[in-house]
Amino acid sequence: MGRQDLPRADGPPPMLPWPLALLALSACCRWGVAGGAGNTVPQQHAAPSTPSSSSSSPYARAPLDWLLTDRGPFYRAQEYVDFMERYRQGFTTRYRIYREFARWKVNNLALERKDFFSLPLPLAPEFIRNIRLLGRRPSPQQITDSLIKKYGTHFLLAATLGGEESLTIFVDKRKLSRRAEPAVGAGNSSGVSLETLHQLAASYFIDRESTLRRLHHIQIATAAIKVTETRTGPLGCSNYDNLDSVSSVLVQSPENKVQLQGLQTVLPSYLRERFVAAALSYIACSSAGELVCRRSDCRCQCQPAFPRCNCPEADIQALESSLAQLWRAWESHHGQFEESEEFQALVKRLPTDRFLNRTAISHFWAMDLDVQHRYQQLGTSLKLLSRKTYRLIRRLFNLSKRCHRQPRFKLPKERSLPYWWSRAQSLLYCSETTVPGTFLEESHSCTCPSDQPSCQGSIPCALGEGPACASCAEDNSTRCGTCNHGYVLTQGFCRPEVADSLEHYLGLETDLQDLELKYLLQKRDSRIEVHSIFISNDMRLGSWFDPSWRKRMLLTLKSNKYKPGLVHVMLALSLQICLTKNSTLEPVMAIYVNPFGGSHSESWFMPVNEGSFPDWERTNVDASAQCQNWTLTLGNKWKTFFETVHVYLRSRIKSLDDSSNETIYYEPLEMSDPSKNLGYMKINSLQVFGYSLPFEPDAIRDLILQLDYPYTQGSQDSAMLQLLEIRDRVNRLSPPGKTRLDLFTCLLRHRLKLANNEVARIQSSLRAFNARLPNALEQETGKLCS
Repeated sequence: MGRQDLPRADGPPPMLPWPLALLALSACCRWGVAGGAGNTVPQQHAAPSTPSSSSSSPYARAPLDWLLTDRGPFYRAQEYVDFMERYRQGFTTRYRIYREFARWKVNNLALERKDFFSLPLPLAPEFIRNIRLLGRRPSPQQITDSLIKKYGTHFLLAATLGGEESLTIFVDKRKLSRRAEPAVGAGNSSGVSLETLHQLAASYFIDRESTLRRLHHIQIATAAIKVTETRTGPLGCSNYDNLDSVSSVLVQSPENKVQLQGLQTVLPSYLRERFVAAALSYIACSSAGELVCRRSDCRCQCQPAFPRCNCPEADIQALESSLAQLWRAWESHHGQFEESEEFQALVKRLPTDRFLNRTAISHFWAMDLDVQHRYQQLGTSLKLLSRKTYRLIRRLFNLSKRCHRQPRFKLPKERSLPYWWSRAQSLLYCSETTVPGTFLEESHSCTCPSDQPSCQGSIPCALGEGPACASCAEDNSTRCGTCNHGYVLTQGFCRPEVADSLEHYLGLETDLQDLELKYLLQKRDSRIEVHSIFISNDMRLGSWFDPSWRKRMLLTLKSNKYKPGLVHVMLALSLQICLTKNSTLEPVMAIYVNPFGGSHSESWFMPVNEGSFPDWERTNVDASAQCQNWTLTLGNKWKTFFETVHVYLRSRIKSLDDSSNETIYYEPLEMSDPSKNLGYMKINSLQVFGYSLPFEPDAIRDLILQLDYPYTQGSQDSAMLQLLEIRDRVNRLSPPGKTRLDLFTCLLRHRLKLANNEVARIQSSLRAFNARLPNALEQETGKLCS
């Protein structure tokens, strides 16, 4: 019940027309004062100049103001209409200085007479007649037509009568100059500032004539302001008949508030509840339906003639228009920040001799206090706009929740610090046209506006680690001038430095596949046999011998006795072993491999049938099964270097356990009686299958000399890369185990005949060089050769 109707030109007079209201309140000189005194209390005060932006609209008021929406006297008040008109013209800020004068404080004595003296209310005869005509059970429509439309919903209880004089300045801030205005007496007044308007508004009541003259001059010269001067109120006690409306003499301010009372207080008790329901329906539903509330949810039950009474389309369109203006203001603030002197100065100070990513620009941003202060101002303005926006959005959804269409609006888009760092990139690298494009750091390219074929300028090279440039070229900043360690400059770009071919030093390439190897082994193809010399003091090939006369026999194959220019790779090892009939002996072999020579202690043990390492494969040579081929296939997975293979042969007795049907083995006892011989054994062949690689020791020695005496600039790094490649590829053929064995040291010691201290110096240099390479990975190796 927050409504007070003013007189309308097209309707009957209110319940208490202005002359009747004065008679009801009392005579002119006997008006009652709120405190009970009978004298008039003249008051006068001046309010300060208070700026109010567009938030002075009614959408920023109480939570239940949706009941009033675009109805009632406030929206038809001339002051509000004038303000909205100025706002639509672009004047978004209002400065108003006013001075009120309150000549009389008045109270309605009619209710006091009823409450204290039980006297009848002095109501107008026409009003009483309308109440009687309603009867005891009128419909809401009858109450609306007979009472509300004629007399409103409230009457005046207490108020202050007087008037005010005010000066209102509507300002369009976009047309104002940011520079301070010259002296007031200067001839040019085009550069006016907000401070000047403050000073002029403050001097209005001191020197009215010169202030108005100055303001009108600024209004004509800049069109940035519009000045309005108003005066309202009576000149004396006896001229109320000449006033245009009640609002001309009602003073409404924090100091002088108008008190209203609901009309139901003067109605008979049987009409009060029906009147309240009709008044709410009239206010909320505009006589197009009946207000119905269930569980704090109120809506209009529309009449058939007004099916969309729950959807205030005009109010929704007004809110959508306000949201569109707020969105444009949001974008305008961002545009003003981008065009600000602080942001443009930051962009101009950014270096152009190298590429700047967002992180680099953030460092320059952090050191610029001016742009940070300007960004804080932007944030403050945007917070105010954001609060207004979301307040209007909530109000819009409340109004449109029973409409058939969804509300239409744009949410303001947040722009964080990384956005402005990216925007600085775009201004640096995509501003070859009038409208700059958008820079994409991931692809180092620009996305240009549709009407601009190309907006991308020259983008400098990126400095950094790894493949990035160490410095840009002086003659062309878009290309690299120098590269980081481990990279080489190629056509203006840094590529990973790769070792040259090793064919001149050590051939390590082969295209032999596992299936091909298996087929060649079955055929005992001589093309994959590595020629080697058989050495043994315990037995001879092709001769029968008694294996029990020694627990262990040593069989040796030496490959490089006559060909030192080769290194050999073992793919398989094969023995042909024959046993006499009914022999219970079983051969057992332990294999030791020496990769590049040296003493027997520098050999590694082959873990046959341990883990995933292969086991011996046995095939019969003839039908008698006296001779078998024992083959150990390493394949490409377990292949390794070898120069000498040591085979330790011993035998064990094979027997069958009657209780478990399992084969058991045990060592033979030493027998002095030859008649108790358990059988004889013969080894027909011992072969190593694999391939030989060319090896140039002199070329590798020359490569090592370049570590201390490089031929040309960069040859030392090239030599290092080649030696690293040789080291890694040689150690890659290390035998299986938790830690790879350092075969490269064995190569230097025994094939190049280098001293221990020289080998240690080479290994230390290679480790230091490898640590400086990008994505370096140094594998731990175990010592094999001392």
